[in-house]
Amino acid sequence: MKTRFVSPSLPSQALRAFSLVEVMVASAIALMTLGSVASLSLYGARSSLALVNYTDLDGKSRYALDVISRELRQANAVTACQTNGTTTWLTVTNNAQAATVTLTYDSNQRTVVMSKTGQASITNLTECDQLSFGLYQRTPWLTGTNVLFFPATNSSGTIDLSLCKLVSLSWKCSRQIMTQKVNTESVQAAQIVLRSKQ
Repeated sequence: MKTRFVSPSLPSQALRAFSLVEVMVASAIALMTLGSVASLSLYGARSSLALVNYTDLDGKSRYALDVISRELRQANAVTACQTNGTTTWLTVTNNAQAATVTLTYDSNQRTVVMSKTGQASITNLTECDQLSFGLYQRTPWLTGTNVLFFPATNSSGTIDLSLCKLVSLSWKCSRQIMTQKVNTESVQAAQIVLRSKQ
């Protein structure tokens, strides 16, 4: 009987390795895939954060509007106002509660603060970029389907606080996301009638 000797070496195909070109192509594909995943993750995180910020800003703006509207509706008269400058304010009186309420907007601090006689001041809004208000008379002007109000001004065009029956408020708040100011604005507007004014 003849014995056959088998060589311990493996077949030549099993000893093949990746060439330099194959390694470079695989690395490029892996880098592109990882880059795509990273950019999609960053985009998703930024979008989620923008949505959360917008919801939070909107909730705070609605709450502030409720508090401010309640105080203005109960007022008897507008007694003072400042409509331009870095600090604007509106002061109303409430005879039933023997109180004076002042709404102050500071554009440098980006805050809206309400102070009421006998109570501590309350910061109603933070991160407020702009607040504006207008004072209008009680008589509406109907134009088709639109209702317009006349400004509370006298014949010479200056503001006459005794004519004011309606206060129009609007403000805009925003935040920065990942150190960039992006479009996460919350805009609120309302027309509030002084119900207690005769």
